[in-house]
Amino acid sequence: MDRPETPDIAPLLTPILAHHGHDASKLLQILRDVQDACHIIPAGAIDLIAVHLGVPRVNVEGVAGFYSFLSTRPVGEYQVLFSGNITDQMLGQDDLMQYLCNKLWVESGKVSEDGLVSIAGTSCTGMCDQGPAALVNGWALTNLDRNRLDLIGELIRSRKPVAEWPPMLFETVDNIRRADVLLGEALAPGDAIRAVLARGARKTLAEMDNSNLRGRGGAGFKTASKWSFCHAAIVEEEGHVICDIGGHPERFIVCNADEGEPGTFKDRVLLNSYADLVFEGMTVGARVVGAGKGFLYLRGEYRYLLGQLEGVLKRRREAGLLGDNILGQADFNFDIEIHLGAGAYICGEESALIESLEGKRGRPRNRPPFPVTHGYQGRPTVVDNVETFACAAKIAAQGGAWFAALGTAQSTGTKLLSVSGDVSRPGIYEYPFGVTVRQVLADCGAEDPYAVQISGPSGTTISWKEFDRRIAFEDLPTAGAFMVFKRKRDVFDAVRNFTHFFAHESCGFCTPCRVGTALQQKIIDKIHSGHGTPSDLEELKRLGHLLKTMSHCGLGSSAANPVLDALAKFPDAFERKLAGLAFEPAFDLDGALETARKITGRDDEWAHL
Repeated sequence: MDRPETPDIAPLLTPILAHHGHDASKLLQILRDVQDACHIIPAGAIDLIAVHLGVPRVNVEGVAGFYSFLSTRPVGEYQVLFSGNITDQMLGQDDLMQYLCNKLWVESGKVSEDGLVSIAGTSCTGMCDQGPAALVNGWALTNLDRNRLDLIGELIRSRKPVAEWPPMLFETVDNIRRADVLLGEALAPGDAIRAVLARGARKTLAEMDNSNLRGRGGAGFKTASKWSFCHAAIVEEEGHVICDIGGHPERFIVCNADEGEPGTFKDRVLLNSYADLVFEGMTVGARVVGAGKGFLYLRGEYRYLLGQLEGVLKRRREAGLLGDNILGQADFNFDIEIHLGAGAYICGEESALIESLEGKRGRPRNRPPFPVTHGYQGRPTVVDNVETFACAAKIAAQGGAWFAALGTAQSTGTKLLSVSGDVSRPGIYEYPFGVTVRQVLADCGAEDPYAVQISGPSGTTISWKEFDRRIAFEDLPTAGAFMVFKRKRDVFDAVRNFTHFFAHESCGFCTPCRVGTALQQKIIDKIHSGHGTPSDLEELKRLGHLLKTMSHCGLGSSAANPVLDALAKFPDAFERKLAGLAFEPAFDLDGALETARKITGRDDEWAHL
């Protein structure tokens, strides 16, 4: 099937390309704008973009095909994507999606015959505390029920522009249930920067070191060490040190706001209500490492935050907190640019994120070298999480000893938890590190808790026997997700959801992950359909070992975690679904011939296998 052409694409492309300065590193942003304007990436647009940016056509087409929010095939004037996260499914997402499909006479995963609308599923939208959720043309819809879907159906039928839909459909709230020093104690814009200028960059780095702040994205690498490595790095090309326009060695600060781990939504809240604190932390980092440019990589599901974040940056520039000569300091020039993602979980991995920033497919790089020495455009780059930069701002203002006094010796400070699932009070909870799972469950009103998924599908599944374990790097490290399942829930359903997620989100770069996640999904589906046997459980364990030891990046190496944890801690969830003790193939050849038998009117023994 040939891809449809959009007429007069050149006049539409001209302002888009001009807005992005005909910069090849902005390719993803350019393609996003084309998708918004045309509801498709037309073949003609790919040709023209390649010519104007001076890049091979295959590169443009490769990027357009990599990100799930971009499409080279029609998706309709309205594209509705229901969140497929397990917590949304627990709230009835599947039934709601089918309800809207029936209402609009469209089949799930396809475009309506009149080309008006398509309805499909997507990965977690980061709205687990106010689901069921969905996206319409990239904008978040929350708290969906049949009444809201009735209204949405009428708006689509009447071709009402999404910008004119009732605001209540898009309402999102922070749901901060417990605040501590990060969320509960205000820091005026500029206070941390002034403290750095008074103290000096070197002493500020020492304060960061004394604080023992570790990355809040899940890996837990010491922040001061990362900043120190970046500051010490020098990039040379043909014997010359590469410098920025101010004569300083060129370095970059990148804030990873691609919060794609299912069950996590803390960064959404920080960016919505504490953006100044995050940008302040980035600016502190820039002063310490000597960076002149920063990027906020914002996940595509949070595009609704883009306008207000640009407003915060504008206000900070006007206040002298960004741009040239920050707070009157002649040698302090730093600014921040926002890049919007387009639906690729893998871009949460720092090297894949950098590839995406450079206008490429978000595939993880071989390491070493690491981003701190060879990051964005091959220059020394610090990549830290949203929460990490927020903590850095507080440390710069109040000192390392203050922060180190919180939490535990190995896990200092506080941690934001995104709590969802079978709880009466879902939302954001801030605790000093060392809090027990049991305490969190009591505070959030957990309903007969049976299992908790810590740090999302890539993290750890714990049973009711382990609720006295602690949230800390030395026990249960976490990027922030905290999904609760009550005793009546089938743990196998959550495992199946997670395996589908990993198979869908694999970038396909390495064979162990590309093939392993697909095989893992097929085996789980086989068990779900009632055809599983004990040999399938052994095969899942073998696959899990291969994924953990042979995958190129963290996505593949963690993709087996929920399966292996559930097999070890909830074996009955699998065993009660097994068909028998003997091997049974997943494909029923005789059953597949049933349609042919009906067509031919045959049902004799020779028509069966």
